[in-house]
Amino acid sequence: MNLSGRLLSPFARPDSYRVLVHLSLAAPLGAAALAVLIAGWVTTAVLAITPLVVVALVGFRTAVGGLALLEAALARELLGAATYARTSSGGRGFWRRGLNVLRDGAFWRQQAYLTLRWLVGFPLAVFELSLIAGSIGAIALPIYYRWSDLQIGDGWPVDTLGRALLFVPAGMVGLLLAGHVLRPLGALSRRLALALLSSDAIPVHSEPALARARRRHALALHGALFAGLNGLFVLIWAITSRGYFWPVWPLIVLAMPLTVHAWVELLAERPEIFRAQRITYALGVQEGVSATLFLFFVAVWALTSGGYFWPVWPLIGLAIALAVHAIVVYSRRLGSEQLTQRIETLEQTRAGAVNAQETELRRIERDLHDGAQARLVALGMSIGLAEQKLATDPDSARELLAETRRGMLEALEELRDLARGIHPPVLTDRGLEAAVSTLADRSPLPVRVGVELDERPPALVETAAYFVVAEALANATKHALATGVNVRIRMRDSRLLVEVDDDGRGGADASGNGLTGLKRRVEALDGTLAITSPQGGPTTIQAELPCAS
Repeated sequence: MNLSGRLLSPFARPDSYRVLVHLSLAAPLGAAALAVLIAGWVTTAVLAITPLVVVALVGFRTAVGGLALLEAALARELLGAATYARTSSGGRGFWRRGLNVLRDGAFWRQQAYLTLRWLVGFPLAVFELSLIAGSIGAIALPIYYRWSDLQIGDGWPVDTLGRALLFVPAGMVGLLLAGHVLRPLGALSRRLALALLSSDAIPVHSEPALARARRRHALALHGALFAGLNGLFVLIWAITSRGYFWPVWPLIVLAMPLTVHAWVELLAERPEIFRAQRITYALGVQEGVSATLFLFFVAVWALTSGGYFWPVWPLIGLAIALAVHAIVVYSRRLGSEQLTQRIETLEQTRAGAVNAQETELRRIERDLHDGAQARLVALGMSIGLAEQKLATDPDSARELLAETRRGMLEALEELRDLARGIHPPVLTDRGLEAAVSTLADRSPLPVRVGVELDERPPALVETAAYFVVAEALANATKHALATGVNVRIRMRDSRLLVEVDDDGRGGADASGNGLTGLKRRVEALDGTLAITSPQGGPTTIQAELPCAS
């Protein structure tokens, strides 16, 4: 790969855009994780001396597990990491459940991952997205500099095209840098996900019915904890001042993880929801998380000033991240569908080539048995009779030998015709132009041949092109009642184009044995064969054969 190819390689790899989507999601998911961690530990600390601490720990564990489940799904889909997060700690007995939460190593590892997602992932996401946006802005600056008030330092405004063009190289360097840092960032994110989200894993798609029941039970506990905590806050508000209704804030904060948890559980229980939309599980989860965050921002806006509708900006950011993720998903699916279609085509053409080869072998066997073999047996009998008459009737023996000689010449000609039907020697010795010219000379119809080749195509392509011309000339002679045929062969974009047309009556049957076998021979080489033959003519046969190695 040359230097320019290595520099631009990150922009040609789909995994670069998947890593960018995963990195961009650190902002909304990191914020949600930070809210869950703060709310969870504050609630646990407040209720530490009451039995409700067990309910708080179980609900906190469920919320952390739900976010970890979402992060594991994103790591699988976008980073290719085999991560499956556990959402509960199990255990029997009221107090034991709370104790098991604190003893669960997966719970602490998931919290570590969510914390790093915010503390490390968020700054990296801001850096990467800012670098990309700034670089694109610098590259496009010559377009919009007239409407910008950009000024470098105190006295160097960017108000001319020349000054704006100075930013283009810097923007290109920044964009290349942003592309090349995606791969190491993706590797780092993959290692963190594998280290912190894959231990003690239970694959989602292999969970038994008991595990699904536990997930539903965990969601019910989460909902009960949400209702209990908010009821407690409302009670405290009612007992104290009854002034500003401050419980609305913990209400909307705690509603976020509950909504995400419910959405993740819904997708796990009803996979047909995202399958019907032809989306992946991770993309479905991101849709729910994005909608939840947007509603949270709208609620904050409504509870504060209610003036300028600033939630539109996080909405745009969430929509861009969702759109990029969707593009990556659909491009991967399109590539997969194209690959599947390609495999099916290759299987069909391979089967057709095998059938055509078997049919050709049967034809050769039949021609040998009914033609040359029968003639050689007759020649052997004639030679035997000549031996018997050689002493008694020399004249008859000489006649038999002369007849045998003529029969040998005819048998030799039949064998030559058979060999030409398999692979003509002139094609190997002198190339496609000479072989097609030989076909034209032997045809009873006037044939005009035009061949434009700078170099010889591959041997298999030459053979297929030769038989396209041979079959077309045979059909024009036997069935079309044509008075003339044109043959044109040329190269275009590493593909050999063969076109044969006659002025006959048309109506050629494309499903006949000859043309069907010819089509299979062409398709076996990844080529195409088109036959146009309306009633009344003319008939045109066009073949395209790839020549690239």
